[in-house]
Amino acid sequence: MAAHFTPPSSVGIIGAGVVGLATAWALQRRGISVTVIDRSGVAAGATQGNAGWVTPSMATPLPSPAVLRYGLRAVLKPTSPVFIPPTANPRTLHFLAAFARNCTSRRWRSGMRALAPINLAAVAAYDQLADSGVGFAARGSYLAGFRSDAERQALVSDLEQARTMGQDIELTLLDDDEAREREPALSSEIRAAAEVVGERFIDPGAFAHELAATIIDHGGRILRGTAVEHVVVDSPHRLVLTNGEDHSFDAVVIATGAWLDRLVRPFGVRVPIHGGRGYSFSVTGRRMPGQAVYLPEQRVVCTPLNGRARISGMMEIQNPDAPSSRRRIQAIIDSARSLLTGLDFDDRRDEWMGSRPCTADGLPVIGGLGPRGIYAHGGHGMWGVTQAPATASLLAEMIVTGRPSPQLSPFDPLR
Repeated sequence: MAAHFTPPSSVGIIGAGVVGLATAWALQRRGISVTVIDRSGVAAGATQGNAGWVTPSMATPLPSPAVLRYGLRAVLKPTSPVFIPPTANPRTLHFLAAFARNCTSRRWRSGMRALAPINLAAVAAYDQLADSGVGFAARGSYLAGFRSDAERQALVSDLEQARTMGQDIELTLLDDDEAREREPALSSEIRAAAEVVGERFIDPGAFAHELAATIIDHGGRILRGTAVEHVVVDSPHRLVLTNGEDHSFDAVVIATGAWLDRLVRPFGVRVPIHGGRGYSFSVTGRRMPGQAVYLPEQRVVCTPLNGRARISGMMEIQNPDAPSSRRRIQAIIDSARSLLTGLDFDDRRDEWMGSRPCTADGLPVIGGLGPRGIYAHGGHGMWGVTQAPATASLLAEMIVTGRPSPQLSPFDPLR
C-alpha cells in the first residue's frame, strides 16, 4: 500500500451499466462499501441491447488507417455502417478532427500495445466473476462470414497485426461449404469464413441485472431514477443529485458511459469523448443461428439469445440524447438480409438504440482525476462488455491500495 495512504471505506459509483457495476463488484470484493447511482436504472444505457460479445480479438482502437480509407463520402451516407450526420455541431467536429489525427499506423500500434494486456485478461475476468458467485451464461467462439477471400484477408491481416501486439488469437479459416456446415444460417452469398475460438458472448442485460442483484445481496446499494448533478470535492466527497439529495463517500468513480464527458470535464479531462450510437433488434425464423456470427464488411453481428437472434450494428457519431433513427435500423436490415438465411427480418422485436462512449484516440479513460479520491472509468467504445471486468479489477486495486497501475497508465484520464 502507498505510504500515507488511507484506503476508502465507502465508494460511490455513478452509472449502473456494465462498467459501473463491474467496478462496484470489484470494490465490494475488496471489502469496500459501495453505492451505485444511475439516472435511469440498471443497464439503461449502452448495456441492455448490445451484442453482448466478449471478444478481445476484436477490441482494437477505433481510429485506424482503415477508417480514413473508408472515406468521408461514405460516412456521410445515411445507410453507411459508420455514419456522421452532415449537420454535426462544433463539438462533434472537434471530436472528428482529433479522431482523424489518431488514424495513423503508428498510433494504432501504440494503442494496440496498450490494450493487449487488458484484452488478454478479458475472458479470465469473466471466469473470476462466475467463480465469485455472479451467475450468468457465457458461450464461446464466433464465425465471421465474407463474400470473397479478398474480404476475409482484411480481417485476417487485422488479427495478425493484433497478434504481433500481444493478443492471443486462435483462428481457423473455412471455405463456403465448411462455413455453412458449421453455421447453416449463412446464405449462399457467403464464400469464405473465419472462426475465432476461445471468445464468449453473453446476454448483457441479464448479466448486468445479475451483477446488480449480487451487489445488493452483499450489502451494496443501487439508487435508481436520479442523476448526479455534480461532484463536490470535499472530505468526504459529495454527490449532489438532481432531486436535491446529496450523498457523501470517501471516493467516487464516474462511470456514466456516453455521458462521461459532462462530469469529468470539470476535473481537467481533455480527451475528446463522444457518443457512438449502435442499434439492435431481434428476429426469429426457420433457421436460427447456433453461434455468434460476424459480418465485418457490413459491420453487423448476430447473437443467439433467449430463442431469438439479436442483430446489432452501426456506429453513428451523434448526441446520445438525440432521437433514434429508423433509417439506421433499415440500413442494418438491408445489409444483413441477403447474408443470413432463414431469418424473418420483417418480424422484428426489441428495437433498441444505445450510445457508447468513444474517445478520439480509441483508448478508455481510467484512473484518478485531479483531486484525490475522484476516478473516471469509461470510454471503452464498443468494447465495454469485453473489457469492463478486467479494467474494473485493475481500477479497484488502485483505489484500495493507492498504488498506480502500470497496465492502466496509458489510459490516464489526464493524458
